[in-house]
Amino acid sequence: MPDYDPKTIEAKWQQRWEEEKSFKVEDDPAKPKYYLLEMFPYPSGRIHMGHVRNYTIGDALARFKWMKGFNVLHPIGWDSFGMPAENAAIQNKSHPDTWTHANIKTMTEQIKRLGLSYDWDREIATCEPEYYRWNQWSFLKFLERGLVYRKNSEVNWCESCNTVLANEQVVDGLCWRCDNEVVTKLQEGWFFKITDYADRLLEGLQDLEQGWPEQVRTMQANWIGKSTGAEVDFQIKDSKESIKVFTTRPDTLYGATFMVLAPEHPLTHSLSRGTQQETEIDTFIKKVKSQDKIARTSEGGEKLGVFTGVHAVNPLNGETIPVWTANFVLMDYGTGAIMSVPAHDHRDFEFARKYKLPIRIVILPPDGNTNADDLQEAMTELGPMTQSGAFDGLAGDEARQKVCEHLQSKKIGQATVQFRLRDWGVSRQRYWGTPVPIIFCGKCGTVPVPYKDLPVLLPLDAQLGDKGQSPLKSLDSFINVKCPKCKAPAKRETDTLDTFICSSWYFDRFTSPHNDQEPFSKKSIRYWMPVDQYIGGIEHAILHLLYSRFFHQVFRDMGLIDAKEPFSHLLTQGMVIKDGAKMSKSKGNVVDPDNIIKKYGADTARLFILFAAPPTKQLEWSDQGVEGGFKFLKRVWRLFEGSKNIFDYKPVGDDTGAEFQIKLKELQRMIHVTIKRVTEDIEKRMQFNTAIAGIMEFVNHLQKFFEWWMNHTHDPSAKGQAMFKEAMDTLILLLSPFAPHIAEEMWEQMGHPGTTHQAAWPEYNETFLKADEIEIVVQVNGKVRQKLSVPAGIDEESLKAQSLEDPRIQEWTNGKEVKKVIVVPKKLINIVVK
Repeated sequence: MPDYDPKTIEAKWQQRWEEEKSFKVEDDPAKPKYYLLEMFPYPSGRIHMGHVRNYTIGDALARFKWMKGFNVLHPIGWDSFGMPAENAAIQNKSHPDTWTHANIKTMTEQIKRLGLSYDWDREIATCEPEYYRWNQWSFLKFLERGLVYRKNSEVNWCESCNTVLANEQVVDGLCWRCDNEVVTKLQEGWFFKITDYADRLLEGLQDLEQGWPEQVRTMQANWIGKSTGAEVDFQIKDSKESIKVFTTRPDTLYGATFMVLAPEHPLTHSLSRGTQQETEIDTFIKKVKSQDKIARTSEGGEKLGVFTGVHAVNPLNGETIPVWTANFVLMDYGTGAIMSVPAHDHRDFEFARKYKLPIRIVILPPDGNTNADDLQEAMTELGPMTQSGAFDGLAGDEARQKVCEHLQSKKIGQATVQFRLRDWGVSRQRYWGTPVPIIFCGKCGTVPVPYKDLPVLLPLDAQLGDKGQSPLKSLDSFINVKCPKCKAPAKRETDTLDTFICSSWYFDRFTSPHNDQEPFSKKSIRYWMPVDQYIGGIEHAILHLLYSRFFHQVFRDMGLIDAKEPFSHLLTQGMVIKDGAKMSKSKGNVVDPDNIIKKYGADTARLFILFAAPPTKQLEWSDQGVEGGFKFLKRVWRLFEGSKNIFDYKPVGDDTGAEFQIKLKELQRMIHVTIKRVTEDIEKRMQFNTAIAGIMEFVNHLQKFFEWWMNHTHDPSAKGQAMFKEAMDTLILLLSPFAPHIAEEMWEQMGHPGTTHQAAWPEYNETFLKADEIEIVVQVNGKVRQKLSVPAGIDEESLKAQSLEDPRIQEWTNGKEVKKVIVVPKKLINIVVK
């Protein structure tokens, strides 16, 4: 019997799949489509176990869908622009282009060794001109639609990466790429007006309730942060300046006893000029700018503030109130200024008590006590207005509406809606990215590059500075051009686009990846989109997924796409950890996929990854688990090799023995039970671990049946051969999404044409699912203690185990020694205890 040889088997089938282009797919409206996509990788050098898990989950589902009769689009590509390539190029004295393409080559070889069912003819790399040309095209189309503008603004700046970062790219005050501190500075740059789509992005989340994890939808909703309230103008005393605030509680305006500006607010600096607070304000601003924004606004964070030296006037009651600046107010939300109502807001209450600022109750408490000195904490509940002039007694929505109407009539405010979401800053002062297709002309101003001149090529002969400074600013051959309008000498924009633009529409490009006339074919996009199943990490919940939804909505408004959302279903796979921590070189707990494949084979690596934990849960790496997966595949191979010759025998009639008929019927039942279980685990629950567990149980049953069969007959019957062949074919097909190489080899040796993914997925028959049962009497020391209904074909060991595990029997056996178990087949079992 040949040993299981994964190295030979896997090389054979990977070569055949590649030569035959087994997973190449074309548009076919006659077939139901299924678009499955894993988030495409950054070519960092080598794949890691996180990659393996992501791709293996997707591949198992893709193969299953092929077998279910779908036309499956399962593409692969490379998110290949970005800072890591520049950093590596500087360290290795190389060029980002050279480094990137070398990594793509290495990672392609690694991915192919996993036996993944990609259509490699659709491969894309975002650093190639045929791709980023359409980034530039999108930029110009967005510009035409009024969705792009340039402004001088305070931006997040990473000194280490030498570039601007979007708000979403700052995590706990650190750069999402290099984990170094992020500071703020003024910088001119380009912005996408994602805020124009805030409402639609929020409303669209309702369409994703059935397909997206609640956690991701909640994260996006919170990031968009819609609030309904009022904008109110507070005049600065003895000044023409005013402070515009946004509040969700206009019914508490009479309780505003001070105001707070964000340290970053322009008025914080300007209002303090000429006051005694000038130096203290400057010191405070500098201090707060270095603080993490999340820590500043956290519930338990320390509230720090400084008086600006000026006062404002409450527009409703005319009261003069002090203007402060504090660390818990951000420019990122509302107007960057708040009216502080300490009696009815927890942060304001804490701040007022700390700095001994006045507190006034303006919402009547249930006990009617309006003495603020008695407050132990802020009262945030709705209620009737009090100490609020003509508005006393009004409550809830009516109160807020009446106050807003009054503000509007006096032209001191208005009802409005605010979003936490800010426009997307897309300018980057880096080299390795998509050049912004803009030209600056002294006569014509800002001029878009004509579509016929796209792509604006990124010059590959440029040399990076030692700290990653972009060479584009000093590269005459790039920067000096003629104005497209007046033909006068002009300058190119030297910023490049945020690399998240590349990943905001790549899934569209996969539908027609080599189209040189448009970003994607309308015919193909209407057939394939939306992506039916998208798979990736939870860390992309806001950045990539929100930007992708924004791009999709703009393309939809342009008439390019029909689908309401880009991704119907989203699966966020859990992290792979080892020794209780995320795998990292610094912790010394990295497992190289290549080493596992060399030792055990790709099928073992895949099987372990899919069996060790449900896809959405954290997976703890286990060397013993890998070994267990390998042993299982060897068992399958031994069963296959040991039994396949049975089909070479000429069948001798039909074995009509009663016991054989019972065994055969139970085998038939197990075939259909396993098909149903595996099918539903994949299709309804996407629980690959339980699907594989079901296959393992099936293998155990097959092994026992085969051994019993061979021990009880020397002349296999036609009926036995047919049923066992059906069982083996079923096993191979059910196993094929998880361990495709060994499945292909067994399928071929069973004499079947084509590959497993071209075969139809087995269908179960409800008729065969129910077991024929018999009643067994269970005795303890000769006395009847229980009656069990068990499958008619149950073997002796299973019957013993079921009897001993029965709760009523355990009442008579607990604490006692089981001396022996006597089985009278099909009648009774007697447990002798002492």
